[in-house]
Order: sequence, then structure tokens, then C-alpha cells
Amino acid sequence: MREILASILLLSGVAFVLLAGIGLQRFPDVFARMHAATKAATLGLLLVLAGTALQLSSPGDVAKLVLVAGLMFVTAPVGAHMVGRAAYRAGNELSPETSVDELADKLAAEAKGDRTVEPGTD
Repeated sequence: MREILASILLLSGVAFVLLAGIGLQRFPDVFARMHAATKAATLGLLLVLAGTALQLSSPGDVAKLVLVAGLMFVTAPVGAHMVGRAAYRAGNELSPETSVDELADKLAAEAKGDRTVEPGTD
């Protein structure tokens, strides 16, 4: 039963990572691609790590996998946020399907010298 559950987790994780790769190729702009790279790939990695942890018998090895998962959940959102900010400020165009651009309003208020918006808090 343990091997079956581990196999299901591993295959599900691989499917999510595959979907993330397809999303990187098919999505229209850097912001949508960033979403695919962080959300689906992170979930895929978590499922692969869970499936692998079920196959391991050493608590030390499982602890290492938990550490990898924790680091991924800490670094992926921060990295995606920084890539998104850099891409936006570099002038990459949003997809026509994007309906809300909250950062544009904030940057426009900063450019006007509006003191109600603190610079660097977006």
C-alpha cells in the first residue's frame, strides 16, 4: 500500500512539474510564466518529495527532504516577487487579458509626490 501511495504522489508531482514546463512555454507574458514556474513547480516538487519520503526509512533522510521543501516554499515566492518587480519596472508589457494593474496606480502616485504612498512598499 505504501508503494502505491508513493507512486501516486510521484506521478502527480511529475504531472505538475510537466504542467509548469508547458506553462512556461505557452503563457503570454513574464508574469503569467512566473506564476506557472512558482505555483505548479512548487506543488510538483512537494508531491515528489512526499512520495520519496514514503520510500525512505531513515529519519535523517526524511528530515533532509523536509528541509528541501521548506527552503523551496521560502525562496520560490521571494524569487518570483523580485523577478516580477524587475520585469514590471523594466517595462515588460502585460498580457491583454490582464484586467487589474495595481502597481501602476501606486507608481503614478509616487511619481506625483503623493506622500500617502510610501516608496518601496509595493
